[in-house]
Formats: sequence, C-alpha cells, structure tokens
Amino acid sequence: MSPRCKKPRNCKCRFKGKAFKPTCIPMSEVEQIPLLREELEALKLCDLDDLTQAEAGARMGVSRGTIQRTLAVARKKVAKALSKGQAIVFE
Repeated sequence: MSPRCKKPRNCKCRFKGKAFKPTCIPMSEVEQIPLLREELEALKLCDLDDLTQAEAGARMGVSRGTIQRTLAVARKKVAKALSKGQAIVFE
C-alpha cells in the first residue's frame, strides 16, 4: 500500500533572503538547518499573527493536526539553530 499524496499547502509567506545565520561566520563554516516554506508559514500564522491552530489550518488548507505537527518540527529547528549558532536555510 502506498502512502497518501501530500496535500498542497497554501503558503503566502514571502521572504527576501535565502538564509538566516550568525554574523561574522561564513556560510560554509556553519551547520545549516532547512526550514520548509510550510513550516515558516505555520510559525508566522500561529506565533506572529496569533491565530489558533484550527484557524491556521483553515488558511493553509490542512487539518489542525497537520499544523500542530508542522509547528512542533519548525519550533524545534528554530530553537536548535538559535541555541547552537546554526543557519536556518529557507527552502
């Protein structure tokens, strides 16, 4: 049995750079953590725009459970990058 196809997400989040990294350290010397577009959108909607997970899920066209899992992964990646001085690369 094959896994279900990934549901398309409505991501309106636009960013100008390709990465967020510590200053004065070349990108080649920093460990990079990829942050997916849907993870960034979920962070923005729930943490910056103060929407509930259900409201964020409705905006992105996915369930509340999907938003909850996406947020957990995104928050862990951001916390790891900030605490260990790693780069967050937007994909």
